Amino acid sequence: MNSTVVIMLAVAVVLLALVAIVALAVLIRRTGGDRTARQGPTAEELADVQAELDQARREGTEIRVKAESDAGEMLRRAEVVAEDALRVRKEVEEETRTLKNELKELRSDLERRENRLAGREQRLDEEARRLAERGRKLAETESELADRRAELDHIEEKRREVLERVAGLTAEQAKSELVMTIENQAKREAALIVREIESEARREGEKRACKIVTLAVQRVATEQTAESVVSVLHLPGDEMKGRIIGREGRNIRAFESTTGVNLIIDDTPEAVLLSCFDPVRRETARLTLEKLVLDGRIHPQRIEEAYERSKEEVKDLCVRAGEDALVELGITDMHPELITLLGQLRYRTSYGQNVLKHLIESAHIAGIMAAELRLDPMLLKRCTVLHDIGKALTHEVEGSHALIGAEIARRYGEHEDVVHAIEAHHNEVEVRTVEAVLTQAADAISGSRPGARRESLEAYVKRLERLEEIAQSYDGVEKVFAMQAGREIRVMVRPEAIDDIQAQVIARDVAKQVEEELTYPGQIRITVVRESRATEFAR
Repeated sequence: MNSTVVIMLAVAVVLLALVAIVALAVLIRRTGGDRTARQGPTAEELADVQAELDQARREGTEIRVKAESDAGEMLRRAEVVAEDALRVRKEVEEETRTLKNELKELRSDLERRENRLAGREQRLDEEARRLAERGRKLAETESELADRRAELDHIEEKRREVLERVAGLTAEQAKSELVMTIENQAKREAALIVREIESEARREGEKRACKIVTLAVQRVATEQTAESVVSVLHLPGDEMKGRIIGREGRNIRAFESTTGVNLIIDDTPEAVLLSCFDPVRRETARLTLEKLVLDGRIHPQRIEEAYERSKEEVKDLCVRAGEDALVELGITDMHPELITLLGQLRYRTSYGQNVLKHLIESAHIAGIMAAELRLDPMLLKRCTVLHDIGKALTHEVEGSHALIGAEIARRYGEHEDVVHAIEAHHNEVEVRTVEAVLTQAADAISGSRPGARRESLEAYVKRLERLEEIAQSYDGVEKVFAMQAGREIRVMVRPEAIDDIQAQVIARDVAKQVEEELTYPGQIRITVVRESRATEFAR
């Protein structure tokens, strides 16, 4: 670094000398031409020369200062480089020490492993010697056992000869007699076991049947609808009735001839009735009239156009309803015509129960029973969801819906077990398969649950209302809810008015009054809810 500074200073001095030489050369060039005319430089020339020399000195001084500054900068850089080199050297030395330590540890580890391997080899050698010794002893023992076995065989042969002489029977005769005795005893024990198994199976079967039916009824329930042959369409105003009738009844005649549905316009305010035995046709007519009322333009041509659009819309709705039902049941492969007929049952009711929902409910029940009985749930679901498919065509085809449905299923390639379950679910054909029996059971469970059908709907509703009235008549009762189709009454009491003992008394009194006043299947649970719950059963 010192030599670098010296070099820089030398360069600065050389530059100053060069500047002086250049200045002197300029002076000589300016004065050389006039030497012949004048003997020496004038004062002005000397002043110019002096100024140029001063200028050269200043430039030399600036160059020197700049050189010193550059030298200082280079010195600082050199110091930084030296520090970096020193730091790198320390890092290298530290890494070297680390590597040496790691190498030392690896050597120690290698030595330990070598010692362990040597010890293991020694132990293996000892174990091999022990195994060889043991093999030799086993060979000797095996030879002794073979000799003893031969001796025992000889003794057994002598004993058998002695027994044959004493018993007067050969070994084969004694074996046959023993086998016959054991066989008779086994048959007797097997008969007893079979009888016990049959009794146990009968008892277990009754329990499992009750469990299956209870689970199916408890887990599956669908909403109930009212069966009707008329549909009501609400109008924005009574003046729309005149448009629907048209001039001299032209529009209403065109509507009835196009849709095949009777349109009843009476004194009912802002409403008209559509009457038809075919629910699909009635729904198509209702959508048609709804479109005409929204549009406001009602004439024969518009009626036909709206009817065609509504017919396609209802068809799409039927297909979608059928597909949704199959998706809910997990059935993926079915003929498109069967899906359409299944969807048409969305608009059909039987004793107030929606037929499509009844089929879905029955299929779920059948699937549960099939799973409990270790049968194929999907086959049972298929049989049950199609068992009322014939109701979609009973308005068009004469005959029983069971036989019509079986013929349709057979036409569209359903399995023979499915066809038989359909045709036999009302015993019009003798039942031959387990699937048909379970289809009948699922159909009966779905149709006979409380509130499912309109035959007992009125009594069912009255019973629910009376249950709530009985519980509500007691002091301190805040709310009453009849739940689970009337199988449970949940009574909410005011905690500040009723304590735990009074809650027990209310539950017992309500149960007693229900037993005395009402007739109902099974049992009804009365639950009084306060800060704690008290439960009694009306049996």
